Amino acid sequence: MNDTFNGDSMRAIAFVLALSLVVWNTSALAANEDTRVPSFEETKHLAEQGNVDAQFNLGWMYRIGQGVPKNDAEAVAWFRRAAEQGDASAQYNLGVMYRNGEGVPKNDAEAVAWFRRAAEQGDADAQNNLGVMYALGEGVPKNDAEAVAWYRRAAEQGLAEAQHSLGWMYAGGEGVPKNDAEAVAWYRRAAEQGLAKAQAALGVMYALGEGVPKNDVDAYFWFNLAAAQGQENAGKVRDIHEERMTREQIAEAQRRSATWKPKTE
Repeated sequence: MNDTFNGDSMRAIAFVLALSLVVWNTSALAANEDTRVPSFEETKHLAEQGNVDAQFNLGWMYRIGQGVPKNDAEAVAWFRRAAEQGDASAQYNLGVMYRNGEGVPKNDAEAVAWFRRAAEQGDADAQNNLGVMYALGEGVPKNDAEAVAWYRRAAEQGLAEAQHSLGWMYAGGEGVPKNDAEAVAWYRRAAEQGLAKAQAALGVMYALGEGVPKNDVDAYFWFNLAAAQGQENAGKVRDIHEERMTREQIAEAQRRSATWKPKTE
């Protein structure tokens, strides 16, 4: 057993993992799930007549180059027309375009404005991204309490990214009183949905016994799941942690990993 493995070394490795914990989520650049996307010509005709769904879909077509050459500036123009009609998905996507400087000059204040409009309509991705902007102080003064509030609204809708971020805020006492048990609860919800960085974070909590009884098998199990998805440093942490475990414990954790399946909320 490696005598140098202790809380301080695990925290040092956890800090490296933490560098990827608060991330920018742009995954919602997608057409409305329930909307059939017709041909480009039909979509453009409807969009020019003011049909908000067609305007959104036309923006998406330009965004990905579906039926037309990819053109971010045109995507922005059509997202804007739909957004100004109150379409939350278009407002969110327009915020992403401003945040990333795609089709428009990068402008974090504009990104915040559009995320807020979508977030206030209940769009979970926009709520999460608004939380990120407050946490980073980009486009708005840094405010951890506001970040927590927006993360929570998205997390309660089941968004794994927001659940993870909320857990991170509780673990660090940022915007809320430090509460490791709450951190574990939110990490777990995200981890059970399959979010690799939440699985790694939950593994750290089990390894250190913070917010949950210390448990080497559970720690290895969550590190192993995260490593299988390519989460940076999760495999390294798992291998270090393995040195303090018996062969029977390792076998049990590996068996659980092999049969694990993500849950949906």
